[in-house]
Amino acid sequence: MRPPLSLIVAFILAASTAFAQQLSHDDEVRLAEGIHLAQKVQDKIWPEWGKSPFGILLITQDGEFLINHPLKTSSAPEGFTKSGRSALLYADVWVRPRKFPLNFQATFPALGDGIPVIVVGEPRNTESKTSTPWVITLLHEHFHQLQYSRPGYQDAVSKLDLAKGDTSGMWMLNFPFPYEKKEVIEEFNRLKASLLDALDENDKKKLRGKSKAFAAEDSRFQQLLSPEEARYFSFQLWQEGVARYTQIKAAESARDYAPSAQFKALSDYESFADYAKHARKDTENELRQADLAKWQRVVVYSYGACEALLLDRINPDWQREYFSESGLSLDKLLQGTR
Repeated sequence: MRPPLSLIVAFILAASTAFAQQLSHDDEVRLAEGIHLAQKVQDKIWPEWGKSPFGILLITQDGEFLINHPLKTSSAPEGFTKSGRSALLYADVWVRPRKFPLNFQATFPALGDGIPVIVVGEPRNTESKTSTPWVITLLHEHFHQLQYSRPGYQDAVSKLDLAKGDTSGMWMLNFPFPYEKKEVIEEFNRLKASLLDALDENDKKKLRGKSKAFAAEDSRFQQLLSPEEARYFSFQLWQEGVARYTQIKAAESARDYAPSAQFKALSDYESFADYAKHARKDTENELRQADLAKWQRVVVYSYGACEALLLDRINPDWQREYFSESGLSLDKLLQGTR
């Protein structure tokens, strides 16, 4: 007996939906490359980085695909169904209907279980645009997983006393910093110029002098801020700036990394060696162009990264104290310039 037309249509729709909820080949290749690269370089950049979570929620038009999230049981995470098992990722893939914007690149406890997850769109929908920058940015977000999972992180953030009752974390984006205040803008412009001048100096004796000049500008900048504003800006440099610094170090560590044949076959492939050649200069040039009034919080990425790059030169052991002694600020670590 021929089944009713409605049943045939329902079957076709179900089949097409199931097919649409498979991770695409290119996405699978990029995810596998990011995880493999992290395994190769992460502990060379930060001690014990490899022990941090590495759950990823990939956002596509067809749904949100979850991999690497530590599950307490073999059952699906709430709201997810099993999409299949990836041979490239050596892991199960879970999927749910899309909830987040396609251009997301962020890390937070997206599943409500307190575990930081990288929530990221496909390259074409994000600021990365192409596959190699996307993979390196994945390591930027993976570094946030290290920050957020360190013992005492949440207590230290609470002690900053900046949230003012906001439990969503949005205060980190929306804090009322005086980005458009004339004297703050003028001093920030002098400050970033002084920082870049120190970074450009190759002579060790002259570097000490230029680092001192940068420290003096930094003191003048902080004097223009309230204690809360100063704590907020320092925290953003510690968190986002050092994540950008880590992104640069990951790119440079990948110079001699041999990508998979599948990754090299992607249509937008750029070698990691080529990307590494301009990764540092890209951030320095970004800081040169930074407009505090227009860019607002975005300036912390390039500025904080350049502070960390300066630390590499004036305090080479700073990473040992980054988590234990810094107090969510680079100020103590920069004391050698003061």
